[in-house]
Amino acid sequence: MDQTTNNFSSNGHNKVLLAVLAHPDDESFGMGGTLAFYARLGVEVHLVCATRGEAGMVAPEDMKGFASIADLRVSELRCAAGKLGLTGVHYLDYRDSGMPGSPDNQHPDAQIAHPLDEVAAAVTHYIRKLRPQVVITFDPIGGYRHPDHIHIQQATVKAFHAAGDPNLYPDPEGLPPYQPKKLYFQTISRGFLRLIVRLLPLFGRDPRRWGRNGDIDLISLAIEDFPTHAEVDFSSVATIRAEAAACHASQGGVGMSRGFQGWLLNVYRKKEMYMRAYPEPRPGERREKDLFIGT
Repeated sequence: MDQTTNNFSSNGHNKVLLAVLAHPDDESFGMGGTLAFYARLGVEVHLVCATRGEAGMVAPEDMKGFASIADLRVSELRCAAGKLGLTGVHYLDYRDSGMPGSPDNQHPDAQIAHPLDEVAAAVTHYIRKLRPQVVITFDPIGGYRHPDHIHIQQATVKAFHAAGDPNLYPDPEGLPPYQPKKLYFQTISRGFLRLIVRLLPLFGRDPRRWGRNGDIDLISLAIEDFPTHAEVDFSSVATIRAEAAACHASQGGVGMSRGFQGWLLNVYRKKEMYMRAYPEPRPGERREKDLFIGT
């Protein structure tokens, strides 16, 4: 029997979902289906975004009307948030650290230049302020090993477990402790990845140089494996997810629904997968269809 949700938790309070991510576009490209699905059910869906996506390449035509890449990326996220139906977007005000080995890694304001405890304290503040039952973030390798993804994932794990302890990360606004019920890591189906790795060469594409900047090695990602404890069927909001992705035009969002990549996503991907980090799944436990079950 499918597990479904309504907009009230077991204690009668509104359901709140918090996604903690690194850059504008992470919310649409990675878990946009989940965010749109729950928003349409009346859940309060919030995003904590660690940076404004200052690093990376942007075409000159995309910069028209914007003073900086950050201004452009914030505008794109504002568009996507409206499509997805997010209740709020909250920035931690760190700088995009770029991919491994890039000069952006060395910028003093780069997210990865800040101590993990500092970032965790900032995430803890938003957990206590927004009081989500469910928190979602990246998997332990940050999806594709982006330094910011890994850093914010580790900070979110620390924050999740610290938020309910009054002795950890005292809140600057004096907010009381609050402990969320569940923590999930979004994962990518390894079967889906392996299929892409096999198909790309047939279309003249190198699976070791995937992505807009050719800096993602899909072969190295396909050998990683994380268990799937929950899945969210977003077929009812697939069009909304695509519209949100298209808002991130400077990151290739429009093209995601077209060509070979669009065909793959449309044919094979209508569910977003999650590993449940807390509470730890019991042996033999059925795969969840609703992240709010038990809250």
